[in-house]
Amino acid sequence: MKKKFGSLPTIFALSAIIVFIFYSMMPNSVTDQNLPMSEFSTKRALKIVAEIAEKPHYIGSANHDAVAEYITGELKNLGLETEIQQGYSLTEWGSLTKSKNIIATMKGTGGEKSLLLLSHYDSAPHSKSYGAADDASGVATILEGVRAFLHQKTVHKNDIVILFTDAEEIGLNGAALFVQQHALARNVGAVINFEARGTSGPSYMLMEVNKGNAEMVRHFSESNVPYPACNSLMYSIYKMLPNDTDLTVFRENGKIQGFNFAFIDDHFNYHTQQDDLQHLNPASLAHHGSYLMPLMKHFSDADLASLDTPDDSVYFNIPYGFINYPFSWNFPLFIISIVIFCGLLFVGFGKRVLNGKDIGRGFLVFSGAVFVAGILAFLGWRAILAAYPQYTDIQQGFTYNGHDYIAAFIMLGLAAALWFYRRNIPEMQTMNYAVAPILLWILINGGIASFLPGAGFFIIPTLAALIGFAYFIVTQKTSQFLNVLLAIPALALVAPFLLALPVGLGLKMLYGVVALAVLVFGLMLPVFGTMAAKGRWVVVFLLGSIGFMLHAHMHSGFEPGKAKPNSLLYYYDAEKQKAYWTTYDNKPDEWTKLYLGDHPKKATLLNKDKLYSKYDSDFSWCAEAPLKDLAAPQIDFIKDTIIGNFRYFNIKITPNRKVNRYDIFAAEKMKLYNLKANGIAHLNQKGSLYKRKGKRILSYYVVDNEPLEMAFAVDRNTVFDMSLLESSFDLLENPMFSIAKRPLSTMPSPFVLNDAVAVRMKIKASPRRPEIIAPPIENIRSNAEN
Repeated sequence: MKKKFGSLPTIFALSAIIVFIFYSMMPNSVTDQNLPMSEFSTKRALKIVAEIAEKPHYIGSANHDAVAEYITGELKNLGLETEIQQGYSLTEWGSLTKSKNIIATMKGTGGEKSLLLLSHYDSAPHSKSYGAADDASGVATILEGVRAFLHQKTVHKNDIVILFTDAEEIGLNGAALFVQQHALARNVGAVINFEARGTSGPSYMLMEVNKGNAEMVRHFSESNVPYPACNSLMYSIYKMLPNDTDLTVFRENGKIQGFNFAFIDDHFNYHTQQDDLQHLNPASLAHHGSYLMPLMKHFSDADLASLDTPDDSVYFNIPYGFINYPFSWNFPLFIISIVIFCGLLFVGFGKRVLNGKDIGRGFLVFSGAVFVAGILAFLGWRAILAAYPQYTDIQQGFTYNGHDYIAAFIMLGLAAALWFYRRNIPEMQTMNYAVAPILLWILINGGIASFLPGAGFFIIPTLAALIGFAYFIVTQKTSQFLNVLLAIPALALVAPFLLALPVGLGLKMLYGVVALAVLVFGLMLPVFGTMAAKGRWVVVFLLGSIGFMLHAHMHSGFEPGKAKPNSLLYYYDAEKQKAYWTTYDNKPDEWTKLYLGDHPKKATLLNKDKLYSKYDSDFSWCAEAPLKDLAAPQIDFIKDTIIGNFRYFNIKITPNRKVNRYDIFAAEKMKLYNLKANGIAHLNQKGSLYKRKGKRILSYYVVDNEPLEMAFAVDRNTVFDMSLLESSFDLLENPMFSIAKRPLSTMPSPFVLNDAVAVRMKIKASPRRPEIIAPPIENIRSNAEN
């Protein structure tokens, strides 16, 4: 038996490769003290973030107007003529509001289409988010990038439009207003949008295109971005999911394509009070800037009228580089891998270095390793949620100690895989065992070529594994140096996924991450299988997993800066004349118990009119509260007329206190036709029937306490059954209440109506009989279902 290769140098080499892969994904330091004015400065951009994110600035708040004035002033200081666009929009989410967009233009020499730089400036409502990452970082990136670009005095062909949208957080309303109503939207050829779904990590590129991505990929490649972080698997998955960025509105309603850039790490800070300057990673902001400058230079002179194409490209980043090739290569590469694999099997059996018995054992061992590792991760995470129920309060699904759990479960999966291969066997037998994972990866790539072509780059580590296998078949020996070198494609392409998937989609994805890690382990079996003392490394990985678990346990609680989300509302039912304290929390904490008491009741009755929330949250607990003298809104039926088979309404709801939001509901049997709210129809309205899910019609986010006016028609025999929930976001500041200050180790829960004073009441029809007029010539029901 040939002597096994030393394991420590191998593990060290693999670890160094992984560290380098992550290090090369983004700028890792911000040392721009002496940068010239013609270059992007993260330090200068951070000063802009500090100004914008000084206070929460959600739409309808006083700070919101202050931020708009600051941004307008910054654009004017750059010598740009600035325009304010204001108006109502009713968007896909059923959100209605009056948005205030900020627009400026850098004129080009005469390009056919314009480049649009996009970011939103409002912060998330309800949770008192400061909006430093989401999306002051995007605004600051564009302002600083434009300043540097102007200082370069570069002559450019295309106009560059700068658009800072409003009301993105509540329903992409500012983008809808611009696309629907502004003349500049008709001439936009491409969009560069900056976003954030966390406060740290690399900024990933995700594109939205009308048809194929090939032209956008080509232009991105030609821009020579220094730190590309992207791949076409993300693109393919993104196309299959519902998307919710401003760019989505441009693509769906304006047929305008573009790039999204967003960092997602520290996802637990997304839309929370902890989205502040202190939690924002300057390197993530620098990564935004590293995209903008080369892309702005390239697209300001590119032909933006020829970006549409039916063709798609596979693309992915490598350290400090970007590779792309057509989707049409996927199937030929798959066929090539089959031909090489079958040829090597033929030669291997002919030379008697392969045998069916060992290959069969290899399939059993590898299948067991993948299955056991995946099951351990799946059951392990369920056990952790049972042991730490407080984790479910973090709706993003990624806990403050989430990185510990990623490391712990990957190490647990590798320990399980190594345990299956713990026996010291000849390298010939090891290479027979390697047949199983290579074949499985070839089959996976066959499925990818047919059903998920954006992941076509997974053929590259498969081909690398085949090279190592071919070396063994030809020489009847292995080279550890070659095997480690051939492992680089697998590590470079898969390792970032092992972090990004659970960060972005939640730790519930850990079982998939571990299974993927073991699949990569299989491709690298010539590396691990020929190491000495594999049993010891089982123990090392297992101890490492336990160590990360213990570290996660020690940091499983909440503290200032890593606060526990909680929620509290005062809910008054005007029909029943009863008031309640209520919460969304799974379990009341010491602060909410001050109002809910030790024995709250289930809040089932309060969920009769279900509010929209990102994670479909319901009120969980409630307790009776004292009645307060709250001024109810005034409801006026300006019009209530029967014409033919329809009854036409014009209802005006005027607040009699300072409010922030109205949610309007109607019985599901009550079909509404030709709905307009504050004079605006739904962004995607087709036909006359207003389509909705459940009882909710719309959510109106109030600006300047302006009333809500709805005009619509119903079948004349329909029973009128509508209600509203009027909310003000001032529970903790309202002088009618004496709410204790929230402890520093807690913060308002994001994504739900919170810290609010809410009044529910029926929208009652006029006591007088509706006016009846002769039927019209046109029947609106004829196109209701279109």
